[in-house]
Amino acid sequence: MSDQADSSAIQDGEDLLTILCWIGLAVATLDAFVQPLPLGLTWAALGMSYLAGGIPSAREALRELWSERKLDIDLLMVVAALTAAAVGATLEGAVLLALFSLSHTLEHRAMGKARRAVEALMQLRPETALREGPNGVEEVPVADLVPGDRVVLRPGARVPVDGRIVVGTGHLDESTVTGESAPARKTVGALVHEATVNLEAILTVEVTRGLATSTVAQMIRLVTEAQAMRSPSERFSDWFGQRYTVVVLVGSILSYFGFRQVGWDPGEAVYRAATLLVAASPCAVVISVPAAVLSALSAAARGGVLFKGGAALESLAEVKVFAFDKTGTLTTGQAEVTGVAALIGTEVDFLALAAGLEAQSEHPIAEALRRLVLRRAITPLDVGEVQSFPSEGITGQDREGGVWAGNRRMLEKMGAALPDSLSRMINGAETLVLVGRGSMLLGAITVADTPRDAAREALGALRGKGEARLLMMTGDRAEVAARIAGMLGLKPDEVHSGLLPADKVRLVDDATRYGKVAFVGDGVNDAAALARADVGIAMGVAGSEVALQAADVALMAEDLRKLAAARRLARRTARVIRQNLTLAIGAMVVLVIGSLFFDLPMPLAVLGHEGGTLLVVLNGLRLLADPIRVR
Repeated sequence: MSDQADSSAIQDGEDLLTILCWIGLAVATLDAFVQPLPLGLTWAALGMSYLAGGIPSAREALRELWSERKLDIDLLMVVAALTAAAVGATLEGAVLLALFSLSHTLEHRAMGKARRAVEALMQLRPETALREGPNGVEEVPVADLVPGDRVVLRPGARVPVDGRIVVGTGHLDESTVTGESAPARKTVGALVHEATVNLEAILTVEVTRGLATSTVAQMIRLVTEAQAMRSPSERFSDWFGQRYTVVVLVGSILSYFGFRQVGWDPGEAVYRAATLLVAASPCAVVISVPAAVLSALSAAARGGVLFKGGAALESLAEVKVFAFDKTGTLTTGQAEVTGVAALIGTEVDFLALAAGLEAQSEHPIAEALRRLVLRRAITPLDVGEVQSFPSEGITGQDREGGVWAGNRRMLEKMGAALPDSLSRMINGAETLVLVGRGSMLLGAITVADTPRDAAREALGALRGKGEARLLMMTGDRAEVAARIAGMLGLKPDEVHSGLLPADKVRLVDDATRYGKVAFVGDGVNDAAALARADVGIAMGVAGSEVALQAADVALMAEDLRKLAAARRLARRTARVIRQNLTLAIGAMVVLVIGSLFFDLPMPLAVLGHEGGTLLVVLNGLRLLADPIRVR
């Protein structure tokens, strides 16, 4: 909050100086064109205008020159104004400083609006919470909550920190975090996120993370870091601005001698050189890219999509191949057990062992098994020393020794064999989970998953009119993959099954021959593929620190249409950047030609320069009104 207060105080100071600069200019203009004023008053007004408009720019220019060894645009404006005053064009210099000061103030306010769009989430945090204690419910500061505490949420209350519902069922408005407008139904065991709103029920929530590591804190940190990370276009505009500033200064000096050669007197030559200095200044070019990128980052964050910097935003606009993990990404991940075959012992004993082994796994198949034993009131056995092997399965130890569960690769690894009695389950189009002890197969479980409701629509939007290639990657068998692919409208050559994590990396690598590749996964199991892709996209990661760190883009909600909308925003941002650069460079060329060959007055050069700067800023800010929306 102190950073926000400091920023507000600085902005207020800039506003005051701009107002003083314009008051001084107004008095000087009144003296020049309306009613002569006492000479002392006129000079005092001009002095105030020069000091209020010039000191901030001069300070910034000297700071850059001293600490960064850079010549920046502020230096150009100060030099131009002082040059105009030196040749008697004092009023023109004041006009330049007043417009430059106004442009700076409006630019900072506009860019501040882009930055504050996400920081406004901080204002949604409640300051206190109702914590259950030995003496009943007490109101405590949210900062005092620690994992394990239980808080009571009344209807209409905001969730103070991330947690898990332990008592109650109700609907929550999660739009502040996920961007989803429809309320989400939450039952016991469901995660809830800070700053979301409990709509109608009384809920008891167990705190899982403190204030400093909450979902909103991570979102703000990531967006702040993203805004500080420059995209390739931003780096180019910055590089261009620094070097071009030197060119403009040298060019203005040379132009003075050129004007003298064609017969202009010294004062007029200096005035023309100062006009050229203003006309050729690259303010609009330098600000054109950040204005668009920062606005787009903030608009995306408000819609539940976090980009880790402008580079990820620009890369998404250029993606030609979208590769998807299947389970939990294209499918709901809410798999259901469809078949159980116990080869040794009773089905209840078999399920108790399998559930005990899968109890520590986060895989959707494990979740399906846990739901089944809960419905059937089966108590899972105690299994320890659990280890996960991606795309193979899981192992552990119970009272009788080592046990395992997994696919055929795990079966072969353990030296077990498939009996003919399981042929129907083996050849089906459902996911097969085999459970065994050493080389002895104990039984099998089949699990079926379903595509996400909006997945087919989202894939169609991403594919467009052949604009992008789609790939589905899964460790499941070909029959399972084909069933899901058919429901999603994917072609057979777009489906890759039976993959290990290394295979996904290889396929992503191969796909780069068509252009930039985006990989969409859960941010944990697919870390290698996410890292290899040009754009790694983690989906449905609200509250997941690991997933937020693993990808370049994070979709807070589990809705693939958000990805299609984010791509539309990225492509629109690319168009706005092109528009801004075209406008900025075009205006600069026209003004330079006018000042060199058509005796362009300095006030017109100033208006053209500052007007172009404001236009590109406002054009970029249009993206703030284009948040991530699903169609």
